[in-house]
Amino acid sequence: MLAGILGTRFAPRAVREASFECEVTMSIADIKKSAEQKMQKSVEALKHDLGKVRTGRAHTGLLDHLHVDYYGTPMPIAQCANITLADARTITVQPWEKKMIAVIEKAIRDSDLGLNPATSGDVIRVPMPALTEERRKELIKVVRHEAEDARIAVRNIRRDANDHLKKLLKDHAVAEDDERHAQTDVQKLTDRYIAEIDKVLAAKETDLMAI
Repeated sequence: MLAGILGTRFAPRAVREASFECEVTMSIADIKKSAEQKMQKSVEALKHDLGKVRTGRAHTGLLDHLHVDYYGTPMPIAQCANITLADARTITVQPWEKKMIAVIEKAIRDSDLGLNPATSGDVIRVPMPALTEERRKELIKVVRHEAEDARIAVRNIRRDANDHLKKLLKDHAVAEDDERHAQTDVQKLTDRYIAEIDKVLAAKETDLMAI
């Protein structure tokens, strides 16, 4: 109450220190929260990019990034058609409107996925071409490169977070122990998300090597 009447500047010492500690805690918390959110986005971006790399197996997410013109508005195929799996190597696409059949088939054929869809009645069938051994090895190099870029992004986020923490220490805004503990927490986040990247990569490599 006294702090509210007089303001923090004229509040008793204990009140001023409590207010300062709360502000400092939030600063460190904000830095860690921001770092974690950015690391999570890096992992999600990797998943999205790897999802566009075609394997020998069919999966509906392969078409997620493809859009078609729907009454003048670009729209994901999944929002104007049902996408399902006919079998392990075939995706089926059933547009909700007949006039979209040719449009969707063309979008799939013209994409960078190397697919050759064929329409049968109201359904577009999209078979997954078998990958040659040479092509599999090329794609594994690609996905490993993407994963390494994601690791670098996570490490850069760690560096930026630590730089912010060091600045707080330099400005005497935090105690040395608090800054050191915060850096330890940031390292734990880094280890966790790099492990997640490794897990995503391993799953993709398994798909690429599956016959």
